[in-house]
Amino acid sequence: MEAREELGAAATQTDQPEGRGGKFRLTPRRKRKLIGWLTGVVFALPVILGVLIFSYYPALQALASSFMKDGEFEWFFHYETIFVYDPDTWTVFGNTLLYALVSVPFGLVLGYFLALAANFKIKGISVYRILFYLPVVIPGVASGLLFAHMMARLDSNGVFNMMLHAIGLGELSFFEEASTSMLSLLFMSVWTAGGSMIIWLSAFKNIPSTLYEAAKLDGANAWDCLIHITIPMSTPLIFYNLVTGVIGALQCTTPLVVVGDRFGTAGGGAGNAIYFVSVKILNEFGYTYYEYASALSIVLFAIVGVFTLILFKTSRWVFYGEEK
Repeated sequence: MEAREELGAAATQTDQPEGRGGKFRLTPRRKRKLIGWLTGVVFALPVILGVLIFSYYPALQALASSFMKDGEFEWFFHYETIFVYDPDTWTVFGNTLLYALVSVPFGLVLGYFLALAANFKIKGISVYRILFYLPVVIPGVASGLLFAHMMARLDSNGVFNMMLHAIGLGELSFFEEASTSMLSLLFMSVWTAGGSMIIWLSAFKNIPSTLYEAAKLDGANAWDCLIHITIPMSTPLIFYNLVTGVIGALQCTTPLVVVGDRFGTAGGGAGNAIYFVSVKILNEFGYTYYEYASALSIVLFAIVGVFTLILFKTSRWVFYGEEK
């Protein structure tokens, strides 16, 4: 017993600071911990520096710039201009919110049912999955140019209008007129609906097959299994796609710039029907109004934050598993 106490006291003394200077002895255990910590920092340092330099610093710089005018602090001058004097404000914010409120639910439902169809165990299903996911790998600029050409007028060899004319349905204006521009843009969003299909499939694969077997033994049909098993068990990824979809829709830029510049002025399309906040920010930067563009960016950031907060506050319908 005495020998064990002496060994324990000796081990405790090695972890205590020596002398009044507060110096610690670097024991092998502490040395391993220090090396592991330094190794982790070294490997994470490129990412940390990248986030700090290319994300946080520009964001803080934009925040500071939004309160300045010609290099001097004017506090809320640009924000007052946005909500009081700028005639484009309510147009761009209204178009952005309308597109987000319509395209996100539509894309979620379409992608979900595409994934349900791709989840069937039939011959050649892998080809079906590839065909629906293939448009996602096409760059946004290329797809924007593609749809701009396909939705052109009949005299410009627009593919869709040529098909409609061939079956006797006449010609549609698509992006040529303000009344049909938003509908055409929503139709374009269907092009990438297969992007969320892969995420849905991963959710379906994680649902235990025993749940379906038990439900069938109780007399449940395919619709009952969908409503009471498949959808509730995949709500975490429904919520994930909902949040990312809302953020992406509010920041939608690339197809608008390509299509809007071709069919209208300043990237807003015909009659500014598809003039979004992100496009206006790009235009203000192009006009070298950096401080005003920064203020618009902060307002857009605040709107995205509010929508995201609302989604998280109302996420009680998400099923994460049985409560312990």
